Amino acid sequence: MIDGVLNVYKEPGFTSFDVVAKLRGILKQKKIGHMGTLDPNAVGVLPVCLGKATKLCDMLSAQDKVYKTTMLLGYETDTQDMTGTVLNSVDESEVLKIPEAKIFQVIKSYIGDYNQVPPMYSAIKINGKKLYELARKGETIERPARPVKILDITITNMDLPRVDMIVKCSKGTYIRTLCHDIGQELGCGAAMEKLLRSNVERFDVEDSLTLDQIKELFDEGKLSEKIIPVDEMLDEYSKCVISKENTKLIYNGNKFGPSATLLKMNHSHNQKIRVYDYEGNFVGLYKYDGEDKVYKPVKMFL
Repeated sequence: MIDGVLNVYKEPGFTSFDVVAKLRGILKQKKIGHMGTLDPNAVGVLPVCLGKATKLCDMLSAQDKVYKTTMLLGYETDTQDMTGTVLNSVDESEVLKIPEAKIFQVIKSYIGDYNQVPPMYSAIKINGKKLYELARKGETIERPARPVKILDITITNMDLPRVDMIVKCSKGTYIRTLCHDIGQELGCGAAMEKLLRSNVERFDVEDSLTLDQIKELFDEGKLSEKIIPVDEMLDEYSKCVISKENTKLIYNGNKFGPSATLLKMNHSHNQKIRVYDYEGNFVGLYKYDGEDKVYKPVKMFL
């Protein structure tokens, strides 16, 4: 079984689940998960966790993300992007009357904390039902706003009615909803026309691999060169090696004291560390309890 994280380029027309299903066929293994869903018509970075790395999915899905998007002013659709049914539109001449300075100001005003109402066409569950399933039946229900954060927006081109932007944002942000909300504030409506996820954590779109490229590398026995090991994904945490006589402690998922390590280490309360056995095998992520002066397991990767 392959363990590690692969930087996949999700092509248009595939759901994130489709990508995982196809990878299961290519790699001949079931234990595969992805970090952060992309809409079927969106493209770009989709980090995929393989084997033991699936335990990282929740941790890494929370990372900030960077998107390149094109917003089309003058349209409002049921999906908030241009794949949906147009509900309202205004003549392009009306959009061209809006001062570019005002558009710039409204867009930039979204930088910071932002309470965003998720779209009806989304996989969010309310009362046990996925919103998109209700939307397909023509139903619309009240959705509570969720706190997200827009870390930065760079306008790269403004050729009305289109505006190209780079958006850096927190987990759970819907870029099509951001476009929709900007359009509402401008009074002309807006929908997302294009979306490319260019970065998630350390993964850049320039280094991502299509499914065809992954199959080719796998068939040639070269795919391991493109897979990031589980422990490398956690390299922000310092490394701790356990002595031979205490290795059984960690293999049973037990806590251990500072005396169990090969080298003396000083850590602050709640500091996380990567723990290895005396042979250098990665075992798991631990956290230091400064009150009890012991290291306790956070997540094991055995």
